[in-house]
Amino acid sequence: MATVTPNYSWPVPTSTDLVKDGATAIEALGDAIDATVFGLPSSGLVLVKSQVIGTTVSSVAVTSAFSATYDNYKILISGGVSSTNASITLQLGATTTGYYAGLASTSYAGTVTAAADSNAAAFTLAGYASTGGISFNTDLQSVFLTKNTIANFNYAQTATGGSARVGSGYLNNSTSYTDFTLTPSTGTLTGGTIRVYGYKN
Repeated sequence: MATVTPNYSWPVPTSTDLVKDGATAIEALGDAIDATVFGLPSSGLVLVKSQVIGTTVSSVAVTSAFSATYDNYKILISGGVSSTNASITLQLGATTTGYYAGLASTSYAGTVTAAADSNAAAFTLAGYASTGGISFNTDLQSVFLTKNTIANFNYAQTATGGSARVGSGYLNNSTSYTDFTLTPSTGTLTGGTIRVYGYKN
């Protein structure tokens, strides 16, 4: 005689079941698991790639990050430090022209300033690194599609006298990209993990 699991009430055979009863219970268990898992909600973000930053590197190339599986992506960095205070630039593929962006910056003392990229060689203010840590949180829309790539930035300067920054921009072409490169404006990066997530379509 089959019994049931405590959480989903899946049927499972007992130790006293006859072979045919146990087989029936196992078949019912498989059907119940399949039906339950199929109906469970799935996460909106899926980890696509994880890459550890090396030691005292002047740039980090991340390959095979984007594909036709997802239209939109998030890039995050956890941990890591820089040898000095530096902005982090984001370059898509080998493209070195056509980057446009605007950022608003509020210093920790309350002063508001602005910065911009106009036909730049990369998104020059995509993140920030210091001896206190790395802050990088970027969303990319349509990066693999043959459309303009839209970028949205949100990060904090990890340094005394720094600021919080938000901004967005686009890459003025219709190229499909799979790779990107992160480069500090000065100094080197050490440690930390780059994670690329895909937003489920």
